[in-house]
Amino acid sequence: MAVPGSLRRQPANRGLVSHCTHHHIVVFLLTFFSYSLLHASRKTFSNVKVSISSQWTPSCINSTAPELRPYELWNSSHLFPNAEEATLFLGTLDTVFLFSYAVGLFVSGIVGDRLNLRWVLSFGMCSSALVVFSFGTLTEWLHFYNKWFYCCLWVVNGLLQSTGWPCVVAVMGNWFGKAGRGFVFGLWSACASVGNILGAFLASCVLKYGYEYAFLVTASVQFAGGVIVFFGLLTSPKEVGLPELGADEDEVSVEEDANRPLMGNDDVDDDDQNYSIQATDNDNQPKAIGFFQACCLPGVVLYSLAYACLKLVNYSFFFWLPFYLSNNFGWKEAEADQLSIWYDVGGIIGGTIQGLISDVLQKRAPVLAVSLLFAVGSLFGYSRSPNSKPINAVIMAITGFFIGGPSNMISSAISADLGRQDLVKGSSEALATVTGIVDGTGSIGAAVGQYLVSLIQENLGWMWVFYFFILMTSSTILFISPLIVREITLLLHERRLRMLAE
Repeated sequence: MAVPGSLRRQPANRGLVSHCTHHHIVVFLLTFFSYSLLHASRKTFSNVKVSISSQWTPSCINSTAPELRPYELWNSSHLFPNAEEATLFLGTLDTVFLFSYAVGLFVSGIVGDRLNLRWVLSFGMCSSALVVFSFGTLTEWLHFYNKWFYCCLWVVNGLLQSTGWPCVVAVMGNWFGKAGRGFVFGLWSACASVGNILGAFLASCVLKYGYEYAFLVTASVQFAGGVIVFFGLLTSPKEVGLPELGADEDEVSVEEDANRPLMGNDDVDDDDQNYSIQATDNDNQPKAIGFFQACCLPGVVLYSLAYACLKLVNYSFFFWLPFYLSNNFGWKEAEADQLSIWYDVGGIIGGTIQGLISDVLQKRAPVLAVSLLFAVGSLFGYSRSPNSKPINAVIMAITGFFIGGPSNMISSAISADLGRQDLVKGSSEALATVTGIVDGTGSIGAAVGQYLVSLIQENLGWMWVFYFFILMTSSTILFISPLIVREITLLLHERRLRMLAE
């Protein structure tokens, strides 16, 4: 008995290796480090929260305030009467940033599908760097402290930084096909974690000179990165005369199944695959799909809702982990910054390994489900971590493995799968829009979460914050449960067919 074409498993890395050129490597590295620099500037803010809180509270109740500062000057410029209100405002800034970031993602995805991705990405990087410099460095040098000004700057920063992820995912989707996408995107999605590590390292190195220098260093590096991206990034293979993924996959029949998107409808006959939500053009030039058309693609809404819950947890670690370590265990801020790196290390390893497993299975949802179930246990264990840095680092890395890994998969490999479904005929013009929808919805959840974390911590304590994380992780599994059931059923069906074919 012959095995149907949809069930023939090709080596995950065969098509990848055969099509990889030096252009692919350059694109991989440029997109990787461009988004790493964006994340590094965000991480700087979370790493210096203790110093900022100290700067914004009166010297009479703040033992860390410089004693040589003139008393009149300090008390005329402080923002908050106590550290609790300063902490609450820091949480508000996180929420403001993420809400504007979420709105920007919905818009940036559409803009990225209609303008040159290189222009949009480099503009966002350079402009965001100037805003970060103004927020953290210029205001401190001028001794200008104003809550509304800080909020406005952080709204603008969120909008500008939102240009990053849809653009880099779309560029990667243009260059790398379905063959090995889980592994490639799992490894590549470590860019956010590498950016967190880079931001923590840079901040901890210069924090002794003042928090304003942490913002100065990361903003300068990010601006330089934006300039390099503008002059060096190739957004698609056709810019250097290479065949686009869609054309290449149609011509190479041997790799047809390996390059077929995971999100395609396996129950539809080949004769029915001509259907597309896009109008057919005689010149074969793809048109960008609309926002609501992208929302109607199979799996987009479910993964968007699931990512809203998961990104809430992941970004809470991102924004609050150094503050939690310093506040809960009394460790120095620089030490807490360096220790928080282990969460990102776990996320890097988790995203790569889980992406590779999903390539082997050719299914994503079951891998996510297993990882998230372990994430619930790791969150419970980390909430009871003792006051020991080595033990805390180990449990933190395990938690990052089971939370950061699925988060990286949804935001990168799965978003690329969703944007290259059969219904859009593999058109790259859907990638940025779909990625913006998934990541934008996730950022809305994360935005709400950051304010809730500050409220829960202030009124109930850190233990209830971790209970909240467990609830959100469980909700992630609930939202993708229809996809989990469907893909497990397909796996069992494929297994039965292979057994009959033997």
